[in-house]
Amino acid sequence: MNQILVRRIFFTLLGAVMSAPLIVVLGVSVNERKSLTFPPQGFNLSWYLDLFRVADWSGAVVNSTIIALLSASFAVLIAFPLAWFNWRYRLGIVKIVVAIGLMPFLLPPVITAMGFLSFWTQSGFYGQSWTVVISHGIFLVSLPLVSLSLGFGSLEDSLPEAAATMGADNLTILRTIVLPLVRPYLISGFAFAFVVSLNEYLVAYMTVGAVLETLPMKIFNSLRYGYTPVMASASIFFVFVTVIIFSLVARFGDLPKLLGAYSK
Repeated sequence: MNQILVRRIFFTLLGAVMSAPLIVVLGVSVNERKSLTFPPQGFNLSWYLDLFRVADWSGAVVNSTIIALLSASFAVLIAFPLAWFNWRYRLGIVKIVVAIGLMPFLLPPVITAMGFLSFWTQSGFYGQSWTVVISHGIFLVSLPLVSLSLGFGSLEDSLPEAAATMGADNLTILRTIVLPLVRPYLISGFAFAFVVSLNEYLVAYMTVGAVLETLPMKIFNSLRYGYTPVMASASIFFVFVTVIIFSLVARFGDLPKLLGAYSK
């Protein structure tokens, strides 16, 4: 009984410590005054409205959302065939390419960002808006790749052979059997890539920071001219979007499967 009580106290304190910064930011985001004070002095939700009614902030929100959607889609388009071929054929060259796909996210972000900056500068495409989509897609490909590899690993190896004996070709097997089974993992990988791209700063700044402003860049750039509670509102907006996305994934994507729990 004492051990249970101690564990409850420990995890309660741990949860309080972990949530304290978020509580402070949440309080600041509804501050009546345009100052960094906590507890908040008054209550004002207009800072959240400024995210969508002030042109600079709303433009940054739109830019971040579009980039995140396209980048996550691009990452999934790269990861899916790699995971499929790695599961279907188990060729050595595919395993090498999969390992390469995991490398960008394992490196320090500043190193990866510098690599993209050098590449786009040397190729003459630096500053083009589409370069950040490709950069984010490559940078984040490991997220859907790991998720989809987990999904393909949960499938029975005999599935393609069984379907082939019934006359199905590879495309039919992929479309009618494999894809429905790995869909939760595909959704999970897309969601992870979307959320990380939405919050990513370094790679975006190094590739299109001079011509296109995302919401993280807008927050950092605004700090040069003083503090405004809109920055805290943007941070809470990030948290809210993340919670909503992963709540939907948990609700419709079969969370135990997404976490790797499956039964043979």
